[in-house]
Amino acid sequence: MASLLVIQGADQGKRFTLRARTIGLGRDHSNLVRVNDGEVSRKHAELRRVDGAFQLVDLGSANGTFLNGEPVDQVPLRSGDQVRLGHTVLLFDEAAEVAVRELTARVDLLAMASPDDKSAILKSIPAGDGSNVLLAPGMAGDWLKERLASLTVMYRATQAISHFIEIDALLPQILELVFEAIGADRGAILLQDAKGELIPKSVRWRGEADPDERMAISRTIVDYVVGQGQGVITSNAPADQRFGTADSIVDYGIREAMCVPVQGRHTTLGVLYVDAMATLDYEPTGLLKARFTNDNLKLMVALGHQAGLAIENTELYRAKLDAERLAAVGQTIATLSHHIKNILQGIKGGSYLVDMGLNEKDEQVTRKGWAIVEKNQAKIYNLVMDMLSFSKDREPALERHDLNETVAEVVELMESRGKELNVALEWHPAADLPEFLFDADGIHRAVLNIVTNAIDAAETAEGGGRVVISTSWDQPQGLARVTVNDNGAGIPSGEVESIFAVFASTKGSRGTGLGLPVALKVVREHGGKIDVASEPGQGATFTIELPIKTFESDEVFQTMS
Repeated sequence: MASLLVIQGADQGKRFTLRARTIGLGRDHSNLVRVNDGEVSRKHAELRRVDGAFQLVDLGSANGTFLNGEPVDQVPLRSGDQVRLGHTVLLFDEAAEVAVRELTARVDLLAMASPDDKSAILKSIPAGDGSNVLLAPGMAGDWLKERLASLTVMYRATQAISHFIEIDALLPQILELVFEAIGADRGAILLQDAKGELIPKSVRWRGEADPDERMAISRTIVDYVVGQGQGVITSNAPADQRFGTADSIVDYGIREAMCVPVQGRHTTLGVLYVDAMATLDYEPTGLLKARFTNDNLKLMVALGHQAGLAIENTELYRAKLDAERLAAVGQTIATLSHHIKNILQGIKGGSYLVDMGLNEKDEQVTRKGWAIVEKNQAKIYNLVMDMLSFSKDREPALERHDLNETVAEVVELMESRGKELNVALEWHPAADLPEFLFDADGIHRAVLNIVTNAIDAAETAEGGGRVVISTSWDQPQGLARVTVNDNGAGIPSGEVESIFAVFASTKGSRGTGLGLPVALKVVREHGGKIDVASEPGQGATFTIELPIKTFESDEVFQTMS
């Protein structure tokens, strides 16, 4: 199916599939190819299918329609043509999908032990040893070794691109490879900014540069490379007729220079430049011996293209991350807004009762309203604390504490909630549990979130809910455990892993979906873990395991006196 891909402009990256016989191009909403460009007319041009091929027709646009840089009125399109409307450039692609499908249908993957499969492995090479194999001693003559060396550089460039996702780290590596393969004295990579200006991004000298030395790059050479999209090599630059008698080449005394485009898929992103100052080696004819060869230039062009593809891939990766961040922010805002709205509605309802009770001097109504307000204030506090705990990584403030005392505070705090929901709380502290190093506030928050969930789960249990909280000490393994068991409905086996996902709440509007993720985060920061055991209809058991650390050092307890 033929298509137009926007390779430059506000809609860059957008693809339009061309299915209709007549397709309008322009700013107006009625166009099948709508272009967001102030320099494009409302109805700028049309694509018309004639005898199976597309014709590009200008509709009397104000700024004209251009095909491959030339103004046109009506012209046939071929695959690879570039259509420019205003500041927007679109690439025409007429894919032969039917032929591809016919060819791919001819591929048969033989089953294992098939009688038709008579192939046998004669030799294998580890994937990571490509550069060593290419440079294996004695495997080639001088001519082939020189070309294998270039192939090795390309292999290493490909490896570098696969390991670096930051442009600032990749470009110096590209220059490093160029210097190893080509005898250059200086080199630089310049990339275009948003205004089209070339900005140096990575620069290198072979040795230590003179503090006063500056790298003067010929604008004449750079303009030619960017404009023509070709790599150039200049030896005895003033005699090169492509550049005329440009002062920028003559004055700076560059004897040899190579400049190639940093070429992306569809656009030139910048240039890769190297030069070598005057050499003292001479040919038999008396001319200075060239340090750069056509093979060097071909290698430079390939490296420039590799660098361009890597830059575009990095930009696409960053754009993907930005889109994912925005999506995550949107999801977070939507979810939190829903919870905050419910809390505010509760406060509003409680405030209404308080106001009514005060006006009517009815203490019972006032107290009822105030209880509702306090309950929702507690929800706001818990929500904010969970958000703060989850939003940033932190090192636990390890101090000597009694775990039994920390968990007992949680049990005492939640007794009133248990009575309100008709859920009995049982507390069984371990008598021999030693004091050890942990963050009391963090563990308090983690246990509180798990106990709160357990009470909510046991609320609907037949015959009354029950939550059992206990601590224990595993001396051989150096572990302290906090176990929370409820007799609620349990967790389906397929959902145990998902309960620790952010905003994954089974409590509807009553839950924020942050309680368990925060608990897991706090416990992991202590080097511990949370185990969950549950069967539908049999309740659930959450077990927090914490490594016991001494207060003399960070070593795990081995013995206790």
